[in-house]
Amino acid sequence: MNAPDPSPALADGAVLSEGFARVGALLTQLGHPHPPRWLAVAARTSQEAAEALGIEVGQVAKSVVFRRKADGAAVLVVASGDRRVDEKKVAALVGAIGRADAAFVKERTGFSIGGVSPVGHVDKPVTLIDRELFRFGEVWAAAGHPNGVFMLSPQQLEALTGAPVADVVQPPPAA
Repeated sequence: MNAPDPSPALADGAVLSEGFARVGALLTQLGHPHPPRWLAVAARTSQEAAEALGIEVGQVAKSVVFRRKADGAAVLVVASGDRRVDEKKVAALVGAIGRADAAFVKERTGFSIGGVSPVGHVDKPVTLIDRELFRFGEVWAAAGHPNGVFMLSPQQLEALTGAPVADVVQPPPAA
């Protein structure tokens, strides 16, 4: 596999997104050993990310944002890309939740849907980490833009976010 281009500018000279830069700066500040990488293609879904990186779909640490009904707080669930978030399990942990539209996600996280990083938000969300990510030694998360990703272990994800690990996904489909 060819490594994605980690350069801070696109081929046409355009500067990368503010979100990608913010995540990169934070990872550097925190001493994370893997800088964000810029993919040649947008990876807005777990499948697209897995194909671009040459990894299993489950290794994609996807970010799913909800709105908590009681106070309007953003609730971020970082889940394994091959699993579906179980909203009832999430609600049992954080209170009643509802869907978050694109404007809410952008306003609360500073990222557009498809590029929501588990770190570097403009407002710190309530965050939960899917325990299914711990099936893998390395996972890849969005780095503030649909073309941006970074590698980390599930343990590093837990340390970087300070979030609890929980059972927040539906069981895998029967074979």
